[in-house]
Amino acid sequence: MEEKEAANGGASLFGRSFELMDSDPLEEIFALNLGDFISEHLISDDLAKKIAKGSSDKVLNLKNQLKELVDIYSLDRTLCVLGFNSQEDYIIYNSIAKTISQMLDVDACHVYLSNEFAMGINDNDKDLVLVGSSVNFEDDAYKYNIGYNLDEDSIVQKAYNERVIIEAKNLAENPLFKPVKELDEEKVKLYTAIPMNNNAYKVGVVVIQSYKDEAFKNEYLDLVHSIARLFATSMSLQKILEESQELLADENAEASELQHMRAELTALIGDLGDEQQIFVTQLARAVDIKGQYKVDHSQNTADLSKALCKQIGLNEKTSDLIYYAGLLQNIGKITLPAELFSRNGKLSKEEWEKLQNSPNVGVNLLMNINFLSEVVPYIHYHKERWDGQGEPEGLKGMSIPFGSRIIAVADAFSALTSDRPFREAMDKSKALEIIKSEVGIKWDPDVVAALCKLMNYN
Repeated sequence: MEEKEAANGGASLFGRSFELMDSDPLEEIFALNLGDFISEHLISDDLAKKIAKGSSDKVLNLKNQLKELVDIYSLDRTLCVLGFNSQEDYIIYNSIAKTISQMLDVDACHVYLSNEFAMGINDNDKDLVLVGSSVNFEDDAYKYNIGYNLDEDSIVQKAYNERVIIEAKNLAENPLFKPVKELDEEKVKLYTAIPMNNNAYKVGVVVIQSYKDEAFKNEYLDLVHSIARLFATSMSLQKILEESQELLADENAEASELQHMRAELTALIGDLGDEQQIFVTQLARAVDIKGQYKVDHSQNTADLSKALCKQIGLNEKTSDLIYYAGLLQNIGKITLPAELFSRNGKLSKEEWEKLQNSPNVGVNLLMNINFLSEVVPYIHYHKERWDGQGEPEGLKGMSIPFGSRIIAVADAFSALTSDRPFREAMDKSKALEIIKSEVGIKWDPDVVAALCKLMNYN
């Protein structure tokens, strides 16, 4: 059994943000709860009244700032899997488990949450509760009371408590492996438990299983770990948002409490942004591995897309969105069988339809990750053609989103200049000749002109 340290980056729940102190010594005093002492013993009555008024104004200002943060990062604006209050709501976890199993070509995936976060599943008396599974149950999965207690030895309990990734083989000889009949775990030969945690909270564990002895690729494990940390950070953020709303409703809330909550909320928002970027990068790498590119095709496409944005003169925000769309333009491939991308022969009609529809699979996945919603149109239309003969809507010319036109050219150039299982990479000049021959048919003439200028090719 191998243990891998799970990254523990993120905001401490008790951290202080000095940037938020505004260089105000009185704010420091009240943050340390020393205001009453100093007012009583060292400050005149007039100055005490001024401080009291300033404190009242500060409370109001802090409440307004906190309310704005809560509104921006409310439940419908972030990736949130917290706040369910009935078992029916937990169907999302079955979808998550099935998506992960498809992504990794594994035989099973299960999601366990701690009781603190598994709200609505009242009949389960376990500390770690099964909330989602790729295994299809004929009836209600929750009636089986599947889960683990923290005082019993198990792989899931160990991964959760110690915040480590555990990869277990030779399960028949492993005293920590206790197969669950309802999950068909008697078949399992490779068992990996990945903790869902950040510095603030331990949330749960994601388990992936194989019925074969073949090891999971590191890139796939990194992807699941990034998903686990993203969910944990999102859940932590939502918990802090709920506490913030309670504090906002408290008429007796003090400036120090509000300031502390503001600092914690701001830090977790920053952490969520970091985890989102890590997730996107890991997802792109997994797509490239599954597509059997010998280079980081998605990263190359994203880098070239951003360079084209700069060459064309687009603003920074648009360039960033196009960069992320470039990273994820082949996201649909992550839920398709890997063998489809290594075939040298002709694809069957069914296989071809799967590939043709892959952007829609990716869009559906992205639509459930709200922080990426702005890049969805760029990805959705990047298979359109300038002449209107593309997919999925048959858009033509300038009606195709500009970001999609940029990604299309960058994707084509990157693919032509990359080694694939069925052919070697072309040199840049030959790839540019092919792309130029299809200007006005497949590609936007202005984007191709920018690419040629970027590559110093006339």
